[in-house]
Amino acid sequence: MAKTNYSPTFPMFPGDAAAVTTSDTVNFTQPSVVFAGSGGTVRVLTAQGSDVTFNSVQLGAILPVQVLRVFASTTTATNMVRIF
Repeated sequence: MAKTNYSPTFPMFPGDAAAVTTSDTVNFTQPSVVFAGSGGTVRVLTAQGSDVTFNSVQLGAILPVQVLRVFASTTTATNMVRIF
């Protein structure tokens, strides 16, 4: 897995992405931003430890917070990708 280029001449972009596997107990290996491929509700555990539910998430939305987990219960959005 390649790391993000931290050179001052290039903007910082995430280095990788992966499909989201929702779980009520298992965290991601590192904080990630989540892209919702379809709309719905997304319940997350934020990198700071808050349990937050985003309602009415639109198709193609990117949640504006780093998350450690997307909960299986309550989440109705699908085709999610985590970006890290």
